[in-house]
Amino acid sequence: MVSGLVQGVGYRAFAARVAGNHRLVGGVRNLNDGRVEVDVEGEKAVIQALVVELKAGPPGSDVQKIEIEWSPSTNRFSSFRIWY
Repeated sequence: MVSGLVQGVGYRAFAARVAGNHRLVGGVRNLNDGRVEVDVEGEKAVIQALVVELKAGPPGSDVQKIEIEWSPSTNRFSSFRIWY
């Protein structure tokens, strides 16, 4: 979960591009409370590299907090998508 100024600034597209660059699978969506949810699967070290980039965010964003919950991979994703 990503909190801060993360909606209306292209954050989902940024997250999808960065996750794709890392060859991760999953998805990203806006939540009604103003946060962005990122659900991603891949190697832990690669996900940790993704988190570093997500903390920086795209221009115009202001990431205040990232909450991470680790769980076993489910293999339910085949690509990374923006969910609406």
